Amino acid sequence: MSSAVQMPDVASQVGYYYQAEGTFEVGREKIREYARAVQDFHPAHWDEGAAADLGYSGLVAPLTFVSIPAMAANRRLFEEVVRGYDTFVQTEQVFEQYKPIVAGDRLVTDVELSSVRQIAGKDLITVTNTFTDPLGEVVHAMHTTVVGVTGEGVDPALTGAVAGVMMHGITVFTPRDEVVSSDEPMPRRPEGEVRYSLEGAARTPATTLSFDDLTVGLELPLREATVSRGDLVNYAGVSGDSNPIHWDARIARLAGLPDVIAHGMLTMGLGAGFVSAWSGDPGAAARYGVRLSNYTVVSAESGGRIEYTGRVKSLDPNTRTAVIAIVAKSLGRKIFGLATTNVKFR
Repeated sequence: MSSAVQMPDVASQVGYYYQAEGTFEVGREKIREYARAVQDFHPAHWDEGAAADLGYSGLVAPLTFVSIPAMAANRRLFEEVVRGYDTFVQTEQVFEQYKPIVAGDRLVTDVELSSVRQIAGKDLITVTNTFTDPLGEVVHAMHTTVVGVTGEGVDPALTGAVAGVMMHGITVFTPRDEVVSSDEPMPRRPEGEVRYSLEGAARTPATTLSFDDLTVGLELPLREATVSRGDLVNYAGVSGDSNPIHWDARIARLAGLPDVIAHGMLTMGLGAGFVSAWSGDPGAAARYGVRLSNYTVVSAESGGRIEYTGRVKSLDPNTRTAVIAIVAKSLGRKIFGLATTNVKFR
């Protein structure tokens, strides 16, 4: 039985877990659609022959592709548990890839509220998504951290304005006076051994470069990317991230932003493609972590520009893995506070 109460203590819900209904089937055209949205034109995302040359059974999905099933699966958590905030700001993202995802894969998505930390009076909320294959082996894990914002800096008219522009059936923020509590016990992750993909562990990357060709300090070629308002609308539709701060200037300003801003996940997708274009194999990345320090403003007139640079930070000869440090800047400001990716080489 539920009743209306004040905003709940979200920290008390850490450990809340559920499994999304059904499975997410990775479609060939969805991979192409997402690759286009993040401007990733590596042939393995588009051409089955090119993917086969790298040892894949079908088109390989970009590293950040799992944000699509995660977005759909996490909606229930943010509608039923993580509520009472005026807005959310994405601050950190970590991808762990245990096996590259290809067209035809069927994914089961787990959702867990894995931590809530309070810094400077604001809640940092981390949600972990675990993706398993039909064998029950983990192929990917994704950790998303957002800041829950209330009060100062947010116009009181924001909630109503968002409700007025959102697609039917989509709820972004639940007002405090609609938050409810429940006497039902909190669902938790079942106990048991976590099994990671054996196929992924056995795979030898098909990188253009050999590990033996690398040196610490080696620089990656510069990449400059431009995103328009149309790109943001397209990404919102492809990914399912419908937050209007990415396509409605009025809403963005009510949320305390100077203008429409690019999705953090879009800028990360561009960064992942920047590295895979250099390594030659999109499935060679084992980990990709980004801490967002700023945003990319996308004006209606000139769009937004992002510059990506990178260098080999360290090398591990035992695992033939390189840690790549990535720098992303927009308007001269770093939008990635700390960003690294671990790439395995042949």
